[in-house]
Amino acid sequence: MHNMPIHFFFQYSNLYKCVVMTARLECSGPCVAGRSMRLCVLILCLLPHFGWTVSYKPGDPVILYVNKVGPYHNPQETYHYYTLPVCRPKEVRHKALSLGEVLDGDRMAESLYNIRFKENTERQTLCKLTLSEKEVDQLREAIEELYYFEFVLDDIPIWGFVGYMEESGFLPHSHKVGLWTHLDLNIEYNGDSVIFANVSVKDVKPEPLEEGGGGAGHGVGSGGLTVTHTYSVRWFESTLPHSRRAERLRDYSFFPKTLEIHWLSIINSLVLVVLLLGFVIIILMRVLKNDFARYNVEEDGSCDDLDQGDNGWKIIHTDVFRFPPYKSLLCAVLGVGAQFLTLATGIIVMALLGMFNVHRHGAINSAAIVLYALTSCVSGYCSCSFYTQIQGQRWVWNIILTSALFSAPLFFTWSVVNSVHWWSGSTQALPATTVLLLLGAWVLVGFPLTVIGGIVGKNRAGNFQAPCRTRNIPRQIPQQPWYKHTAVHMAIGGFLPFSAISVELYYIFATAWGREHYTLYGILLCVFAILLSVGACISVALTYFLLSGEDYRWWWRSVLSTGSTGIFIFVYSLFYYHNRSNMSGLVQSVEFFGYSLLTAFVFSLMLGTVSFWASLAFIRYIYRSLKMD
Repeated sequence: MHNMPIHFFFQYSNLYKCVVMTARLECSGPCVAGRSMRLCVLILCLLPHFGWTVSYKPGDPVILYVNKVGPYHNPQETYHYYTLPVCRPKEVRHKALSLGEVLDGDRMAESLYNIRFKENTERQTLCKLTLSEKEVDQLREAIEELYYFEFVLDDIPIWGFVGYMEESGFLPHSHKVGLWTHLDLNIEYNGDSVIFANVSVKDVKPEPLEEGGGGAGHGVGSGGLTVTHTYSVRWFESTLPHSRRAERLRDYSFFPKTLEIHWLSIINSLVLVVLLLGFVIIILMRVLKNDFARYNVEEDGSCDDLDQGDNGWKIIHTDVFRFPPYKSLLCAVLGVGAQFLTLATGIIVMALLGMFNVHRHGAINSAAIVLYALTSCVSGYCSCSFYTQIQGQRWVWNIILTSALFSAPLFFTWSVVNSVHWWSGSTQALPATTVLLLLGAWVLVGFPLTVIGGIVGKNRAGNFQAPCRTRNIPRQIPQQPWYKHTAVHMAIGGFLPFSAISVELYYIFATAWGREHYTLYGILLCVFAILLSVGACISVALTYFLLSGEDYRWWWRSVLSTGSTGIFIFVYSLFYYHNRSNMSGLVQSVEFFGYSLLTAFVFSLMLGTVSFWASLAFIRYIYRSLKMD
């Protein structure tokens, strides 16, 4: 596609105004007030654009925005509609976009369609174009790649195909390509508001695009083609109220419908949770009961004398709380994991409250960025607090590492993906104003909150609650059987949580990498809780088996065992790409695998955090239950 300059799309946009307002704010009075004002403006710019109900009177103009085009099977490979040789106004005026819309690849611009509320129009001429041979070839290539277009009318997306392609026969082979030059716009209304809109090409004959740039009888000069674009508008009254118009869009099936009520996945996951809980609570507790009865035979023994003539987890009580290597990295993982747990919970709760629907373009993207910036204090607090508890000294480095643990891989991945989009001219490439806004959100909100959270966590950190003392000389660890090695624990600890969400994961991928609108947020909350519960249960079981072999290196092992779920999720993304989707091409592939890798990393951080805290609570419980003076 054409490499169109992106910056002009936003010279009148909300993002450009936000950046300019933030930059122009001067300190009036105390400089802190000026900084606070900049911060408030920046956060307001990042908040989702929720829109409002638009009322029309008969005869009022209803603006139809053209948005983007792209291959049908590559949802993230999109280009501006005006990159194709189509009817366009002399001066292209773009709609002001929210941050979420920009991140979603929207590039809305006003069109030549003249639509009046409740006024039908038949065979209205849009424009007459004379296409060069190169432009005809461009249209033919787009049609052969199954390009679709997206219009937006009153925040309602309208989809249709650019043209028509037919292949038939083997000998002789027939290959026909045609351009839709007439569109029927069907709009539903209720009272003074628009409810739904779509386009149809029923009983319309496509304009043939022959090889060489001109159709028979349609050529102008050598290699030219003259086409006349027309449209009709038909209004239909609907009984659906405006508050429920999202239901009408969900029932429309231009794109393949793959989402459905999937209670089977919930039942499968619940059965797995019940089995795991039964294993941990019944079997493991019975084993622990026998251990306690055996280890507490000597009523008057002290904790330091427990390692005389016995074996098992009891004998390593003087080493089990020995602090691990790479303290700062471990605490950074726990801090960022806690941040994403908070972020994921917040997004799901906001969705349950009805803050996201199909008419709010990019609302989830905007909300995720705002929550990520605001929850940075959670990562700083959790990381630095625990780092201080385990006697870490370089707390400043810990805060920097915590802040960069996810943002650095995110920036690298985004740089690669965005460069590919820029090279291809895709609308998914972020313009300079959006990049500056996101960078400002991290510099002015995210990083300062991480530092503040870290300082508060450092000052409020107490002592590490260890039931037993740690000796200076570490105990020698006996050789472990193969099934207690790290790789085996990672395979077991990663597969079981993955199996609990494997069915639901398909629907999430169909939403994130397709055009589905996910609405079953109640089910998603249940699956999220099940995932965390399974991760905690399997972590406790694996930690017990590790300690029973007199291996006290549980700190990193607990993080890696369940955190390896991210590896299974990335492997599933490979399976989804090759077997469950029709995606192809460099642009779509780079974005899919880049952000799938980031998603797997986020799941590893979240589940590793849950796994670690579950194991720590379990270890404190069993050693506190030993009788000692």
